[in-house]
Amino acid sequence: MAEFQKIPVIKRIKLDDYKNNTLSYHWMHLVSNGIAQPIYVPVIICKGIKEGPVLGLTAAVHGNELNGMSVIQRLFNSIDLKKLSGTIIGIPVVNVPSILVNERRFVDGTDLNRIMPGDKDGNRSKIYANRVINRIVKNFDFLLDLHTASFGRINSYYVRADLSSKLAKQLALIQNPQIILNAPPKDGTLRGAAADLGIDAITIEVGDPDKFQKGMIRSSLTGVYNTLSFLKMYDDTLEKAETKAIICKKSYWIYSHIGGIIQVHTKLTQQLKKGELIATIIDVFGNKLKEYTAPEDGVVIGKSTNPIGQTGSRLIHLGILK
Repeated sequence: MAEFQKIPVIKRIKLDDYKNNTLSYHWMHLVSNGIAQPIYVPVIICKGIKEGPVLGLTAAVHGNELNGMSVIQRLFNSIDLKKLSGTIIGIPVVNVPSILVNERRFVDGTDLNRIMPGDKDGNRSKIYANRVINRIVKNFDFLLDLHTASFGRINSYYVRADLSSKLAKQLALIQNPQIILNAPPKDGTLRGAAADLGIDAITIEVGDPDKFQKGMIRSSLTGVYNTLSFLKMYDDTLEKAETKAIICKKSYWIYSHIGGIIQVHTKLTQQLKKGELIATIIDVFGNKLKEYTAPEDGVVIGKSTNPIGQTGSRLIHLGILK
């Protein structure tokens, strides 16, 4: 890779400027900080030997979600340009201001993944979001948006997709996830903003926050290569899953009604029966205050790992099987 100071700066992606059979690294000057210094977003563009679709990969929309960044790095370090048709655009870190201070939300306290596509005349977070969409995402034909769980929680390796779309369902399946959750894109998500532009998109939840998990990264990288093969962008064979994904028609979090020390008893991907014990809350003296059971049959998509929780804390993310 080129030295830091030699990487060219751009203000938007213009794909016609790139020749076939090239791998390019850029800093995109997206916004500026309070002392007029540019804030740069890293951009990697890989153009194959033949024309074809544009696959976008985005990571770290939340500043504490790191696994996706490593997935993108490994992809571009291993890709064989001679086998590629079309273009791959990788954004290893979307939310640059927040990753620098180890914060999930944008620096003004806003969740970037709830305000897409932003507003060109809005506040700091809305302008940032709007420029991400208009200067980067608009170039995509397909999008894999890589996320992880948030602070104090862990996730299975799962995919959010609108399963009413046959293409989105197929993209979800070839990630070889543990769980697929039917989740039509909600207003404000990057996936939703992409869908509004006619871009086929899925969200991939690649494990836990604030760490690099080799197994999760490896699984997601396999999914990306499967996507390239499925879209006929890469001369390779699909790697099939060892076990079938559990498909959920919907999901919801179960929250505590009291505060205390939380003990979650379930494991990720565990299939639960209605009435099965999921969590216990005790007080500071060790006395049992309340037990929580599964309100219906389902599967554990994610769960809390923070034992100290006030009233209204998350316990488990329960997926309801299709």
